[in-house]
Amino acid sequence: MALHLLEAFLEMMAAERGAARNTLLAYRTDLAEYIAAHDPVRADAAELRIYVGGLAGRGFSPRSQARKLSSLRQFHRFLAREGLRLDDPTELLESPKAPAPLPKALSEEEMDLLTMGAASLPDSQAPVALAVIELLYASGLRVSELVTLPSGALRGDAPLVTVRGKGAKERLVPISRRAREATSMAREGLTKRGKGRPQAQRWLLPSRGASGHLTRQGVGLLLKQAALAGGLDPARVSPHVLRHSFATHLLSRGADLRALQTLLGHADIATTQIYTRVLEERLRAVVEEHHPLARLQPSAA
Repeated sequence: MALHLLEAFLEMMAAERGAARNTLLAYRTDLAEYIAAHDPVRADAAELRIYVGGLAGRGFSPRSQARKLSSLRQFHRFLAREGLRLDDPTELLESPKAPAPLPKALSEEEMDLLTMGAASLPDSQAPVALAVIELLYASGLRVSELVTLPSGALRGDAPLVTVRGKGAKERLVPISRRAREATSMAREGLTKRGKGRPQAQRWLLPSRGASGHLTRQGVGLLLKQAALAGGLDPARVSPHVLRHSFATHLLSRGADLRALQTLLGHADIATTQIYTRVLEERLRAVVEEHHPLARLQPSAA
């Protein structure tokens, strides 16, 4: 075993890099296991690739895998720098990629609590909070799209509204009757408060601020106040969470993925597909309930 190489490496990290005790312990743990099974002076990239690739099968998370690979990189760079080997085999290794995080969505019951919390806010806040929730959750708008809706966006009874999204791309978004009514009530109060400011007349949700419209920060604050009033953890509620909830609840009730892509304004279907991961149990249940082979009982031996 090449434990003397590990000790030399740890001494260097302590003396030259000022590594803390916990850092040195982590390096020792990661590298002692590797050295016990591999010769660090002779191991090539293929051998290291097999070793790193096997970490996932042994239950290590992507973060732990990345940490162990980082330890290997530091160790082999040290060996190459000290002339103990001619190359650094870790240069050819790719870091393990962590899976994309699941969207954080509120349940349908929590959305009801959030709406009730918004309705219980003071008269100066309740109409705006309700309008914001209806527009974000019922239409899947981004908060930047919401606050920059023009004043004439909801004119007439047209069920669809043109929204300018990322990259100035336009899409049609459905606006429910409830959202229209809530927005109309909110706009009435906001227009009075923004009266006399020409720029405020341009926006559906006007404000006395410099932009002339309700800000992203203002929307976030309203949602957190509604969450507190509804008995929810405000840290779990944001405009982005309501957009995620819109997508998740639509899919759970049978919406088409391509239709959802259009509603959300995603350029790539791969971005929308992340939402399908929260529906694995429902899809499995559908197959078990409806597929003819799934209902067949195994014959007795």
